[in-house]
Amino acid sequence: MSDNHLSEHPASAKESSESSLNPSRFFSFKNFFLLFCMAVSLIHIYYNSFGLIEVVPKNMIHVSLMMGVVFLTKRAQKTDNSEVPSLLDWVFFALSIGLGIYLLASYGRWMETLLATNTMDIVYGLAFVLLVIEASRRSVGWVLTSIGMAFLIYTYIGPWCPGLLAHAGFSLKRILVRMTMTSEGLLGVAVMVSASYIFMFILFASFLKATKASEFFNDLASALAGGTRGGPAKVSIVASGLTGTISGSSQANVATTGSFTIPLMIHTGYQPYFAASVEAIASTGGVIMPPIMGAAAFIMSSYLGIPYNKIMVAGITPALLYYWTLFHMVDLGAAKWGLTGMPKDQLPKLKEVLRQRGQLLIPLILIIVALFIGYSPLFAAFIGIISVLVVSFFRKDTRLSLLQIVEALAEGAVNGATIAIICAVIGFVIASVGMTGIGQTIGTSIVKWSGGQLWLTGILCMITAVVLGMGLPGPACYIITATVAAPALVKIGVSQLGAHFFAFYFGTMSSVIPPVALTSFTAAAIARCNPTKVAFSGLFLGSAGLLLPYMWLYNPILLAESFHWGKYLWIVSTAMVGLYAVSLSIMGHCLIKISALERLFTATAAVLLVLPNMITRISGLTGLAIGFILHYSRYKKLRKNNKEGQYTTIPVNKADQ
Repeated sequence: MSDNHLSEHPASAKESSESSLNPSRFFSFKNFFLLFCMAVSLIHIYYNSFGLIEVVPKNMIHVSLMMGVVFLTKRAQKTDNSEVPSLLDWVFFALSIGLGIYLLASYGRWMETLLATNTMDIVYGLAFVLLVIEASRRSVGWVLTSIGMAFLIYTYIGPWCPGLLAHAGFSLKRILVRMTMTSEGLLGVAVMVSASYIFMFILFASFLKATKASEFFNDLASALAGGTRGGPAKVSIVASGLTGTISGSSQANVATTGSFTIPLMIHTGYQPYFAASVEAIASTGGVIMPPIMGAAAFIMSSYLGIPYNKIMVAGITPALLYYWTLFHMVDLGAAKWGLTGMPKDQLPKLKEVLRQRGQLLIPLILIIVALFIGYSPLFAAFIGIISVLVVSFFRKDTRLSLLQIVEALAEGAVNGATIAIICAVIGFVIASVGMTGIGQTIGTSIVKWSGGQLWLTGILCMITAVVLGMGLPGPACYIITATVAAPALVKIGVSQLGAHFFAFYFGTMSSVIPPVALTSFTAAAIARCNPTKVAFSGLFLGSAGLLLPYMWLYNPILLAESFHWGKYLWIVSTAMVGLYAVSLSIMGHCLIKISALERLFTATAAVLLVLPNMITRISGLTGLAIGFILHYSRYKKLRKNNKEGQYTTIPVNKADQ
């Protein structure tokens, strides 16, 4: 018991002496919770790396333990700031663990009797549904929870629904059995991915975080980009991209890198809302950056039955094009506002950064190699965790103590809990779509409304993703969009991978698209500025990236499908030029301010360079060349007319930022 703790509870010396012998001192809630979460992580490591267990029991162990973590950490009311759970929280915790034990004890009987149920089984199913709903409400709020409940209710009320929404309906008993006792409901593919790939990579990120890898990534980004024009914003881009390879969460990415990059950008001349929007967009891109992409990428792999290394390879080009676009948006903005880089004497030296903590790149390299040569993501994550422990001992300042290892295990369980509950409540959607066929119905309707036109179908699917994704985490938005909108793209000839990557991309981008832009709001809290202003500024910065998914709808080779080096290099080159043209059009600045005529040429070129036809691409390149020639001629003329013989860029006007 610390002196500070004793000072909070004044007592006589005798009382203090007695309290030091109190067993509760050693069995406090904090210690119990730490040990429980450590045990949760060790159980996951065991059954993902050494043990063999069937899918449904494994998924139930995962959900049961994760619900337990949620009920011990999330209070029933948002206004309740108590660190110690209430009696109701402990009851829900006990029920969560009890439901897991009940399934493990009953699963063999269910399989032998082909899911013949008794009264206790129905009670179990009803309690499981209600606990998942309550855990979801506490973890992610009412938006996702309401969507899950709506699909659950829709499964029952189908006979009373109008028009295309009508279906035969199902009994409550059949719904409970499907939802809670099979791999087609709450314990389905989404939870399976959470219990295995996602949890193991979250645990890997927790261990890497304990070595202060985020500081290394920030220093590395500063050394690489800090001295260039608009350097702090570019540092944000590089650091967020590097951190995104291990975090898989845009909000976590903002919280990690934004605490360093946002104040740095503000200090060097960027307005707070613009600095926050840069960080939000850069961190969002980290979710689509291999090797460890967002949770939705692992779900996509299992959903489509495609090896994760193929998903990872498909994601490389879109991720690089995303950051290519954002880099030029920021660079042109820096030129427009006359912002320079950081002084060299304030920048870390690249060689010194690599010498001191370069070993922290080894786990990432090992994961990439393991995935590329065909090992499973589970094996790659296990290798990553072991390698972090090993390389941490290379230097004293990164060496992990026993307590830090225990805390990393506990943090992994806490960080994995929210994702697990998201995947569980999304099971309502997956099961309902599978039982009712509503996904195919909506997909057919979208194709009908679009007249079979690819571009219009893409726009309708994008709108569906953005609307459904308001306030939802990326994995939830991906699953919903993939089940109700992606079938429309598949119906008109887009590959399964292309359609699902489209849903994945816009599911990710939904976190920075107003009015509910969770990642932008996180960045705004760090910058202490208006969240709405950050959200719309972020949409402005990321608007060029919204064109990117349409590129692979028309050019599947960008996802490494039907790959041929010659064709790939040609399409990627023209895509880079097209995205740069979009950046010019949006920012309205190159060497000097772009005129209306020049902007018309660049905007038209950007659209033409998306289309796969050779003639349209050449026309786009020609139009961009004409626009740049006009721009450069005007720039030369202005320089010549400048009395000092040297043209000065537009001065910094912070009000314009």
